[in-house]
Amino acid sequence: MSPVIVVATISPKPGEEAAVKDAVLAAIPKVHAEPGCVKYSLNEATGDSTDLVMIEKWESMDALATHGGAPALTELGAAIGNLLAGPLDVKTFTAVPAGDADRGAI
Repeated sequence: MSPVIVVATISPKPGEEAAVKDAVLAAIPKVHAEPGCVKYSLNEATGDSTDLVMIEKWESMDALATHGGAPALTELGAAIGNLLAGPLDVKTFTAVPAGDADRGAI
């Protein structure tokens, strides 16, 4: 099975940025312990945006599907659901390695 890359954009409501970020930070160690988690990385937008972006790598679609129902993600959803300006924007990808093996793919 091919690894799966996930880019999930989280858009907090104005004034809820810190609460959303804190909730995500609390969930990260739990997600890192899930089977099939290769990378689960929080990133903040630069400039005027308050978006947070999770860049993830899972061993397989099966591992990602398990993550979708795992306690860490369901708890996170409950904690931030009312704090978001809109639904999460989640996209999945497969890598297209190019160039240097260490730099050309996540």
